[in-house]
Amino acid sequence: MNTLDNDFCYSFPAVRGVQAGRPFYIATCPLRIIPKIFIYDEEEVPPELRAQRTLNKTRIPEMSRYLVDNPDDYVFSALTASVGNDVSFIEQDNAPNIGTLKVSMNASILINDGQHRRAAIEEAIKHKPELGQDNIAIVFYIDEGLRRSQQMFADLNQHAIRPSSSLSTLYDDRDPGARVAKYLANTAKPFVGFTEMEKSSIPVKSNKIFALSAIKHATRALLKKGPKEEISDEEKQLALQFWNDINDNMPEWKLVQDKKLAVSEFRQEYLTAHGIALQAIANVGCQLLELTEEKRMPLIAKMQNIDWRKSNREWIKRAMMHGKLSKAGSNIFLTAVEIKRQLGLPLEEEELTKEKDLLAS
Repeated sequence: MNTLDNDFCYSFPAVRGVQAGRPFYIATCPLRIIPKIFIYDEEEVPPELRAQRTLNKTRIPEMSRYLVDNPDDYVFSALTASVGNDVSFIEQDNAPNIGTLKVSMNASILINDGQHRRAAIEEAIKHKPELGQDNIAIVFYIDEGLRRSQQMFADLNQHAIRPSSSLSTLYDDRDPGARVAKYLANTAKPFVGFTEMEKSSIPVKSNKIFALSAIKHATRALLKKGPKEEISDEEKQLALQFWNDINDNMPEWKLVQDKKLAVSEFRQEYLTAHGIALQAIANVGCQLLELTEEKRMPLIAKMQNIDWRKSNREWIKRAMMHGKLSKAGSNIFLTAVEIKRQLGLPLEEEELTKEKDLLAS
C-alpha cells in the first residue's frame, strides 16, 4: 500500500487483522466525522454500483431519536465499509498489528453494513451536536476497485437472523409496553408460569400458553397505547387488575392452573389458549375499562358462559382461515365483535357494517 505522503488523510487508531488472506482494520471514529467520510446518495448511484440496499428513510427518525433521547445509554454497533487501496497502516513499535490507519480523503468508501446508522448519526448530531464527540467502531475492508463490495453486503446479511418479537420484548427496557408485559408475565394470574419469554410462536410440546410479545400487544390495545407510548403506574395496575378479573372468569384457564387440564389439550381445543383470543379480549377490554367497576364486573362475569372451544361455529368463521387460527387484523376484529355481542356490549353501526362485509368476503 502507498504511504499517502502527498495526500490529505483521515487518521484512525486501528487494529489490523486478516480474513480470507486479506487485511482488514478495526478503527474508532468520532461520530461527527461519519457523515463526512461516508457519503451516500442513492439517487446518483445506480443499484448495480451500490454496496447497500436502498435507504429506508422511514427508519431514520426513530433511530436518530434513540440517540438523542439516550445520550448516556445508547449502543450502536460497528459500521462495515469497503475502501480502495488508498490506505496506509503505520504500526506501533513492538506492536505490529496495532497502529494508525490513514485513509485518503480522496478514497472511495462504500458502506457494506450500517447505512441507516450512518444516516441516523447525521440526523442526531443536528439536534444534539455534543454527540459528535462520541466514537463508533468501523471495520474497513480493502477492496481494490470496490469490486467485492456487493458480494460482501450479501455475505454479511445472508446469515443475519432477526430476533423473535418476544425475545426483543424481554431484553427491551426502553419500551414501556415491554416493561409492562414483563411485569404482567410475573404478576398477572393467567400469565405467571405460562409465558413463553423467548419465542413468539409456542412450540407444540411446550407447557407455556402465551408469548411475551402477545401480552405486550394485547395490553397496549387494552390501554389504547401506541408503540413506545408511556404507560403510567396507575395504568399498569389497571391492566393487572383487568387480566386478573378475566382469569377469574375463565374456567379453562383455572383448570390449567390447577393442573386439571393439560396445556397441550387446552391449546388444541380452546381459542383462549392463543394470542388471537388475548388480543380480541383486550380490544373488548378497552371498552369495558370505560365503565365503572360496578357495571364492568357483571359483564366480565359473562365470559364464563362463552363457548371458547375452537369447534364453535362462530370461531370457525371469525378466528380461522383455511381451518387454522389467524392473527390477521380482520380475524381479531370479528372475534372481538362476537365477544362484545355475547357480553351484551353495544355495537356501533360502523362495526356492524364492517362485520357484515368481512363475513361476506
